[in-house]
Amino acid sequence: MRVIVTGGGTGGHLYPGLAIARALVRADPCVKPFFVGARRGIERDVLPTTEFPHLLLDLHPLYRGAPWKNWLTMRGALGAWGELGRLFGAERPAAVIGTGGYAAGLALAFGVTHGVPTMLSEADSHPGLTTRLFARWAREVFLGFPEGARLLHPGRRTRVEAFGNPIEPPPAVRPDRAAARAAWGFPRDGLVLLAVGGSQGAKAINDTLAAWVRRGLPVGVHLLWATGRHQFEPYASLDGGSDGRVRVLPYLAPIADAYAAADVALARAGAMTIAELCAWGIPAILVPLPTAAADHQTHNARALADAGAAIHLPQHELTVDRLDTVVGELRDDGRRGALAARAASRGRPDAAARIAARVLESVGGSAI
Repeated sequence: MRVIVTGGGTGGHLYPGLAIARALVRADPCVKPFFVGARRGIERDVLPTTEFPHLLLDLHPLYRGAPWKNWLTMRGALGAWGELGRLFGAERPAAVIGTGGYAAGLALAFGVTHGVPTMLSEADSHPGLTTRLFARWAREVFLGFPEGARLLHPGRRTRVEAFGNPIEPPPAVRPDRAAARAAWGFPRDGLVLLAVGGSQGAKAINDTLAAWVRRGLPVGVHLLWATGRHQFEPYASLDGGSDGRVRVLPYLAPIADAYAAADVALARAGAMTIAELCAWGIPAILVPLPTAAADHQTHNARALADAGAAIHLPQHELTVDRLDTVVGELRDDGRRGALAARAASRGRPDAAARIAARVLESVGGSAI
C-alpha cells in the first residue's frame, strides 16, 4: 500500500512527515511511504539520506512580496502536475498526507481532484495556508496544537484531532540525570540551561548569550549552548568559560543527550522544538523568530505561555539583564516545577503512533 507524504521547504514541514512515515511502517510493514517535495527545499538534502523513495518537483512558493516572480510558480506547477500524474498512475496511493508548506499544495490538489483520500498534519497553533485551504476536503486533520482548530473550516465529514506533533519520543526509561550532566562536565546540582536556535542558529539569541557569558553567568548556572552549524566560529572561544560552566557546540546530535541534562531551555518557538521540550517535560523560555511566516512562532509561544507551560520572551525584550532575571526566577524549584508539569501535560510523545493508527483505520478500505 503506497501512501504519499508531501510537504517540506523547511524542517518543520519535512520532519513530521518522516516521523509519520516511520510510524506507519512500524504499524504495518506493508505500507510503502513515498515522499513528494520541492527541489529547492530542505528535502533536497535530507530525503536522499533516508530510507524512503521520493520525487522532487520544480515547485515554488507564492511570491507575495514580489508578485512578478509568480510566473515561476505557475510554470513549475504545470510541469509538476504531469509528473504527479505519472506517479499516481504507476500505483494509485491509498492516501496523500500533507505536512504543510508550499511543497505540499500541488500533491494535495492532485489527490483531491482524483478522488484519493487526503489528510493533513498541521504543526503550528496558527495553521498555515496549505492546511487552511485543504481542510474542507480532507478526510483527517491532525493538529499539533488544539488552538489551531479555531482557524479551520473543515468539511462536514472531516475529523479533526489534536494528537500533538509527531516526534521521536523520549526513551521509555529516561537517562539518569546525574550521569547525563556528568557527560557534559556539569555537576549534579545547579541549574543547566540548554540554549538552541535550530540547525541554522539564531543570531539574536547567540549574541545575547555571548554577552551574558562574557559578563559572567550567575553562580550555580551552567550553559549548554548549540549555536547552529553556520554560526559556531564567532562563539567557539567561549566554550568552557573561565570556570568550566559553559559548553558551546555547533549542533547537538543526538539532542536527547542534552535534553536529559537540562533543567530549562532557551529556544525559538518552532512547533517541533516545542513538541520535543513538552515531551521531555522541560520548561522553556521561548523567543519566537519575529520574521516567521504569519508570525506563527509568536502564536506558538503565546499558546504555551497561556497554558502555563513556558515563558514567552519576545526577541526585542531579549537582553542580558532580562535573561538574567528570567533564569533567576526559574531557579526557584516551585516555579520551575510548575512550568515543567504544565509542559509535560501538553507533551504528546505518542503522536506519531496515534496518527499512523488513524491513517491506517481511515484508509482500511483503500488498502484492499
